[in-house]
Amino acid sequence: MTALLRYQAALLLRSQRWLAPVLLYVAFLGVGVRSGQPVLDSLGYSAAGLLPVTAWIVQVCVTQEPPAARTVVAAAAGGRPRAHLAALLAASGCAGLLGAAATAVVLLISEPASTDHRVEVPLPSAGLAGLLAAACCVLLGAAVGALCTRPLLHRRGWSLVATVLAALLALVTSGSPAKYAVTGLVTGSHTGTVHVPVLPLLGAVAVTTAAAALACRLTSVRG
Repeated sequence: MTALLRYQAALLLRSQRWLAPVLLYVAFLGVGVRSGQPVLDSLGYSAAGLLPVTAWIVQVCVTQEPPAARTVVAAAAGGRPRAHLAALLAASGCAGLLGAAATAVVLLISEPASTDHRVEVPLPSAGLAGLLAAACCVLLGAAVGALCTRPLLHRRGWSLVATVLAALLALVTSGSPAKYAVTGLVTGSHTGTVHVPVLPLLGAVAVTTAAAALACRLTSVRG
């Protein structure tokens, strides 16, 4: 699996197809995150943007190989599910690194205070909450990406439409771990209270594990 992860990550980096989602995320942060803004608000904003970006990166990683190359890799890896899982993990890992870097930048430039700037917010707790919220959004984004591309959806048009709709629903639907984590940061900023999203993270892990298992199982049938 280590060799497969290195292979998928190297393919992703060399293809330069990661540039579009990463630059989009940087532009998203440039619009919504400013120096001196309340830290919890900015952490919530940066975490929310990771969900669609992660879904995009996952789709790039899963579809970057030609069919012949996928067949060779699957034969060497011991099956299509294992090779597909490596692609999902490599994409999720890259998105996770992007989220960690964004969280660090937000912590450095934001003001550790509530929305009205009256209550001080402890940066260590805010950083932990921000990292867990980012992890929730990365995991949900990976689930969306896994379910909205091959082997479930092969046509790019349908895949794009499904990804946009699913990412939007994951951010706004009640009960979504991503929405719960982001909302906890934003509402906590009003009073200067840090809500560490442990339960949403566990929910996101469960959802993503199920989505990845389904996608990997179907690769044996639909390729």
